[in-house]
Amino acid sequence: MARGEAGFSVGGRTLLLRPSFAALVVAEGELGPLLALADRAAEGRVLLSEMTALIWHCIAERDGLAREDIGEALVAQGVGAALPALRAILRQVLVGSA
Repeated sequence: MARGEAGFSVGGRTLLLRPSFAALVVAEGELGPLLALADRAAEGRVLLSEMTALIWHCIAERDGLAREDIGEALVAQGVGAALPALRAILRQVLVGSA
């Protein structure tokens, strides 16, 4: 994985999450300012729907995956399993690839 990328398991396969500019712009269009989301995340106030959306928009290749599959994976694995991926995405938003 390149810097800024992360993995997230869904249905026995690991998805590559790539927080590209285009992906983050689309996510921000749905979720509102990503800096505000990062602030809420630091306070532990991120909603499941927000996690699902952010992961969904950053998936590099969906290959027949449905957005609901992300939410189901979050519930099945527990939110803690998604935290490394969410941190990587939000770190990319906050500090870039430097």
